Amino acid sequence: MNHSSKTTPQDSHTGPQSTSGKASATQTPANAHLGQDKPGLFDEHGAVGKQFTPEGALGGTAQKVGGPLDKEGMIGKQFTTEGKIGGAVQNMMGGTSKKSN
Repeated sequence: MNHSSKTTPQDSHTGPQSTSGKASATQTPANAHLGQDKPGLFDEHGAVGKQFTPEGALGGTAQKVGGPLDKEGMIGKQFTTEGKIGGAVQNMMGGTSKKSN
């Protein structure tokens, strides 16, 4: 019997080789957000907070109405991130939150 043609178990595997890394090390659409900062819910860029910006649903309507509700008006300016109400919300509940994997 010719021993040179005999294959050993370690040589017979022809499948993909493992890189011995974590599966999460490969970025996919499903895990792209993991480990990254995202805006808090009430932050000016968050899901709720952005609705109060001039481009958002609530803030945009106030801009169209104008007058005191405009971002420069007596009421509207209180809801900006520099205003009393908007600033307090931004300081207490705004900012980013770290998503863990």
